[in-house]
Amino acid sequence: MPWTNQGGGGGGGPWGGGPSPWGRGPQGPKVEDLIKRSQDRLRGLLPGGFGSAPGAIIVLAIIFLLWLASGFYRVLPDEEGIVLRFGAFQRSALPGLNYHLPSPIESVQTPKVTRVNRIDVGYRPQDRTQSRVPQVPEEALMLTGDENIVDINFFVLWRIKEAKDYLFNIADPDQTVKAAAESAMRDVIGHTDIAKALAPGRAAIEQEAQKLLQDMLDSYHSGIEVTELRLEKVDPPPQVIDAFRDVQSAKIDFTRLQNEADAYQNDVVPRAQGDAARLIQEAEAYKQQVVQQAQGDAQRFISVYNAYKLAPDVTARRLYIETMQDVLKSANKIILDRSAAASGVVPYLPLPGLKDGKVAPPASAAPQPPRIPATPGTSARGTQP
Repeated sequence: MPWTNQGGGGGGGPWGGGPSPWGRGPQGPKVEDLIKRSQDRLRGLLPGGFGSAPGAIIVLAIIFLLWLASGFYRVLPDEEGIVLRFGAFQRSALPGLNYHLPSPIESVQTPKVTRVNRIDVGYRPQDRTQSRVPQVPEEALMLTGDENIVDINFFVLWRIKEAKDYLFNIADPDQTVKAAAESAMRDVIGHTDIAKALAPGRAAIEQEAQKLLQDMLDSYHSGIEVTELRLEKVDPPPQVIDAFRDVQSAKIDFTRLQNEADAYQNDVVPRAQGDAARLIQEAEAYKQQVVQQAQGDAQRFISVYNAYKLAPDVTARRLYIETMQDVLKSANKIILDRSAAASGVVPYLPLPGLKDGKVAPPASAAPQPPRIPATPGTSARGTQP
């Protein structure tokens, strides 16, 4: 053989003069010896009566019963029991006394499913005993849709919705909720103007961010339900807050003045339009009145002319009487027939003065009635023909 003369010719093969691994060289302790020694040590620890076979059986039975009794567990009202068999989910357990196979076959976890947990982003409220609440700029500073920077502090309230998903699908629930909440808020603020984020749009931001956060957690199958997301503070960064307030004040003044101008315009323009329409309507009415009156006068003149052509004397007398009636209807004199003076009737009475409350001077003599010129062939009452 090639190895017969190696190692001094001892015939040990390739290992030289040592014993062959398949030979009868020295061996370690046997398994039977180890078991026997363990039994001897156990008998030495037990009382004398239990050293026999029946005593050992009783001890083992007691140990086995205690091991079986270790499977009882209690689930509190605010908890949910999750039974694991060799680390894998087996079943859920309701509150109360329950049982599972003893360890290491089965184990149980009891997360508190009704407890509301809180995550703060941008600040640490646990240090509020200090004069100022500690801020976390890397979490609080966010970029708005109009390329401004805003300082936001908010908190998230959440609870366990599905205990199975909560235990097996996420490793660090607090950190997961915090990272998802910050991501959702940055997404919402990223397409929101800073003016809207400061005051009027805070409620909309909270609702949109909470919905987006819940969708993200559901996509992770985290078993977490977001109960509330609330903004604590939305301000510009401290370095520019004074200048920003001045800008916002100027914008508010601009909006106020613009609203006042619009209100004045809405008041003046309709009024002017109404006045213009009224004047146009009055002019149209006056136009219609004048035209109708002119047409009526022209028609009346034509009618009088036609009547005059048929009876000139009668028409001339009627025109004279109408003219004198128009002239004398506003006179303050009373004309009496001369023949009536002989009967004792006073020929002149200050009736207009008595009517107006004025006392007329007494008349020294009866005045003569005025003479009314008459056309040939006519005579006025109280005058000589």
